[in-house]
Amino acid sequence: MAYLLDANVFIAAKNLHYGFDFCPGFWDWLRRAHQSGTVASIEKVGDELTAGQDELARWAQNLPDGFFVRPDATTIPSLSTVATWVNNQSNYSPAAKNTFLQIADYYLVAQAHAGRHIVVTHERHNNSVHVVKIPSVALGVGLTCVTPFEMLRRERVRFVLGATP
Repeated sequence: MAYLLDANVFIAAKNLHYGFDFCPGFWDWLRRAHQSGTVASIEKVGDELTAGQDELARWAQNLPDGFFVRPDATTIPSLSTVATWVNNQSNYSPAAKNTFLQIADYYLVAQAHAGRHIVVTHERHNNSVHVVKIPSVALGVGLTCVTPFEMLRRERVRFVLGATP
């Protein structure tokens, strides 16, 4: 079982917690964890990241093939499962449901469902009728959803200062 990362994990890491300039260990760990089969994301997240004109886009473009998983035949039943769950919820507005089913979040949850992966996102449950959030859908279809910090703790990742180059 692997972790599938939401776009906000990469964006917040770059902008806040693990900037390329002061915490390269985070980015190195993502590459290594992917090589060991622990971490990946999805094609639609990759598309979001590489659309930018910044260091994150360049980093994402240089990741090994397969980091951003493409949907395949095994994803189709899960797309249906996720869409059915979302559409059957009476606590979301039709617009919220429609929006969710058109964005990368939908595909992230479906691909996690297809592979029984853990979803990693900074999103939190909310009670808004206007927005469908990843953790709510993940829970609804029987998936585990964690924050990036929970993932790092579960994997016992440590970013330790070494000798200054």
